[in-house]
Amino acid sequence: MTSVESRTYYKSKKHGNPDFINYWQMNGSDYRQSLLDGPSSDGIETRFSAWTPVTNKACNQQLFQERTTLILHWFDLWTDRQRKEFICRLLRRCSKTQLKFTSDCLAESVPITRMDFTAVLPRFLSLYIMSFLSPRDSCAAAQVCWHWRFLAEQDCLWSPKCIRLGWFLPYSPSDHEYGAWKRHYVACTASLDILTAREAADVYGTLNESLTAPEEQEDRWREHKIRQTIREKIAEHKKAALKTRRAWLNTSKLGTSSIHKPLSLTAALVQLGEKCRLTNSLSSMEIREPWLDLRMNNTLESTCATSVMTTMSSLFCKPVKSSYCPLPHFLLVSSRVPGYELILATVQVSVVVLPYDSQGMTLEALLSLAERAIQGRMVQSLGILVAGSTDELTLTDGLSITEQTVLTPCVREFWEKLCGWVVPASDGGSLNIFAPLAASVSGTDLMRKLSVLTGLNVRAPTGICTGSYQHILSEWSGSGEFPPLVYLHETLLLSWCRQAEWIEEACKELRKQLGPQLHFMCQEIRGRILGLFLWDHIKMPVISLKSEVMQCLVHGLVALMNETPDDPLDFLGHFFLRSSVNDGLKNNNPLFLTESASFNGPNPESPKGLLSDADRRSAVCKELLNSEKTYVRHLQAVATVYYTPLRAALDSNRAIISSVNLITLFCPLLDILEANNVFLKELTERWEEWGPMQCVGDVCVKFCTKLRAYTNFFNNYPTILRTLDKCREMLPVFRNFLKRHDRTVATRMLSLQELFRTPSARVEEYVILLQALTLHTPPEHPDYTPLSSALNSLMTYRGFIHKLKKSLDRDLRIMEAQSTIQSCPNLLEGNRYLITTQDVALLSCLNGDIASSLRIYEHVSDLGLFLFNDALVLTEKSVSNVPFCLAVNTTHTFLASVALHCLNLTEMTDTKYVQNAFQLESPKRQWICATDRQEDKIRLLSALRSAINAAITRN
Repeated sequence: MTSVESRTYYKSKKHGNPDFINYWQMNGSDYRQSLLDGPSSDGIETRFSAWTPVTNKACNQQLFQERTTLILHWFDLWTDRQRKEFICRLLRRCSKTQLKFTSDCLAESVPITRMDFTAVLPRFLSLYIMSFLSPRDSCAAAQVCWHWRFLAEQDCLWSPKCIRLGWFLPYSPSDHEYGAWKRHYVACTASLDILTAREAADVYGTLNESLTAPEEQEDRWREHKIRQTIREKIAEHKKAALKTRRAWLNTSKLGTSSIHKPLSLTAALVQLGEKCRLTNSLSSMEIREPWLDLRMNNTLESTCATSVMTTMSSLFCKPVKSSYCPLPHFLLVSSRVPGYELILATVQVSVVVLPYDSQGMTLEALLSLAERAIQGRMVQSLGILVAGSTDELTLTDGLSITEQTVLTPCVREFWEKLCGWVVPASDGGSLNIFAPLAASVSGTDLMRKLSVLTGLNVRAPTGICTGSYQHILSEWSGSGEFPPLVYLHETLLLSWCRQAEWIEEACKELRKQLGPQLHFMCQEIRGRILGLFLWDHIKMPVISLKSEVMQCLVHGLVALMNETPDDPLDFLGHFFLRSSVNDGLKNNNPLFLTESASFNGPNPESPKGLLSDADRRSAVCKELLNSEKTYVRHLQAVATVYYTPLRAALDSNRAIISSVNLITLFCPLLDILEANNVFLKELTERWEEWGPMQCVGDVCVKFCTKLRAYTNFFNNYPTILRTLDKCREMLPVFRNFLKRHDRTVATRMLSLQELFRTPSARVEEYVILLQALTLHTPPEHPDYTPLSSALNSLMTYRGFIHKLKKSLDRDLRIMEAQSTIQSCPNLLEGNRYLITTQDVALLSCLNGDIASSLRIYEHVSDLGLFLFNDALVLTEKSVSNVPFCLAVNTTHTFLASVALHCLNLTEMTDTKYVQNAFQLESPKRQWICATDRQEDKIRLLSALRSAINAAITRN
């Protein structure tokens, strides 16, 4: 098109001439080509139309070239202003990828020669570059712009320059103040006194002057006394700071004070050194002036514990143990411990306790939380109160520390760093584990490896129990004071040990009801409040009788229940008389603490050497026999109290439940009863002929061949419970039958559901008892080999039960999450399981084009994060209040689901405007979230990184 045609086009467009479009199309090549070729057979029509033929690539490319040439010709005829306007409109229509392509093309054609490095590099790199400038150059850089002035006047640049010259700031700058060190440098430089060489020589002397030997010795002694005085003042100040700590040792609030601090610790120490150097004689250093002590005490007292800890941690890589006051003890408490809130309420004042949530926790996050709790102090001992058994410790979900896994790199690093804060074993440092590791061979090997790894004295309970946590009250390995009483109060500890499993059921309801009201508190304070509230309602009366009398009374009541005589009082009188004649009160077994025995208090002074291996082996066999009798009585109660009446009613045509339901409920348990009756009979025969060389291993091996009855029961256990619930709901007669027979003397005050739990608990007890029996059986004993074989079989079977429990627990947690989230897709798929949940705040950046340290964020809404092993589910959390009540209702609505292998996690640095923030980015969108507490952020990010790495590895 010529210039005349172009002008004709503009005029036509201005006056709205419709014939111009037809004129241009008829002069186009597509129209002439169509006239030559005739009508197209493929149905593509381009005449008299502005439509681009997409399907015909040849015509499309030809038409594109013609239109491009036309537009470029027009572009050459436009003015500069018109060209710029056209480019702006064109860029507004481009997508992000097209703008990125345009930016790359411009960077190649017009390369960048100058750039502000402070706007590109991170802030710490910009400050590092500016640290090489001289004071004069720094002042010149501050005149460039406002941002350069903000960087050039930072205290981290000017404080080294002042300290190098001995100019210390006489106060501590606040968090929102900057430029204080620069102003101090300028003030000191402005008032600098200049001395001539002769004046300086008169004041300070010259380097050519030589001191005599007595003068040099006196100078060395004076400097030694100055350093000793400074150390004493630091020790006195730290001792006073530790004495004024809070009673509950809430480490998150430690060191906060609103009192103005006129003089920092560093400035006070410098003043002390200068004042000491002004003294002219050695005697004046030994007997200091009263005003010096008074001034220094006032100066040091004006500082707080936070400045001391910060100064010490910046000077030393590891904390230094002080000998002026007793060091605290450190206790780790896992949330998997039943009723751990009551444990928090029993902690001694001199103990720093760290409760943590084992769900979603990793060793790195746990170590970080421990370092925050200790705050750079050395501790006298480390206590580990977590879920465990005689051969393993479960610090976090999914990680069991055993003899085989303790030397893996991540576990080894965890123990080395954690125990590095404990004083050496020569100073009394110890590692106290509240699991009965000393009651088995594998547990003893684990303790030995931990002792070699950490260099500490590792102690654990040597006794075992069959149904509670009373093994904590038994004898502990090693020597020294009784570890449980070092960390916990005796009264509450005894109550918790007796009824830990029952306390957990009450704590679950308390967490649901009172947890939302206390969410703003840290986990330690929240746990203490729940524990004290629970203790006020379930505390047991203090019994002042001796434990021997209580034990004899319990034995008498058990015998009365088994015999059922006509005159109960007469029977009890004769029983106590026989017990006193036979000296039965002295037959106290300190190794085992069963549910039937009453224990009034711990016995830390019971010497370990009183019982030989043969005596301990006999005690274990006796405990195996007694606990087996109790277990068989529970199974027999199911047969006599429930099965026999129901079977009789069915045979008499007055059925309470159908024959199918009766077989489904009781036949698997009756098979177990038959197998254990034979096992009990053989154990009784061996015990009647007991001797040092008697064997029970062959009996246990024979019993392990009948574990198929237990397998049948556990495979049908969910079906049994569903059948029981269905019959109770649909059959009123069966419901009344259960009300009459549940929790009676014949069932040992247990319900039918609780009796169905006894087989799984008994398998755990078999493993514990056989481990103790193997520990006290010499390798050359003929019973050692069959005992080891039976123990291996039972441990393998226990692993099978743990897998069943873990699978059912995972499905239950997913179903709870499914019911919590509204409009949520199906979550119960494949091998998916829930790792952890966390409530966060959704943030929106208001000014994303400035430096990250200056960005301001707005709290948009509340989110709930549900972390699974393969995906992250985000929900919108809403809270509604109830009128005239403090209770709140929390609901979650499904928002998005992101696969973990597609999720990018970025941790954001804390600034003045946002804290505990992080960014989640999916292929389609991103979320900026923040937690209320730093502990929650550490735990969540650690779990997220671990789950993302595992998902990437799987894919």
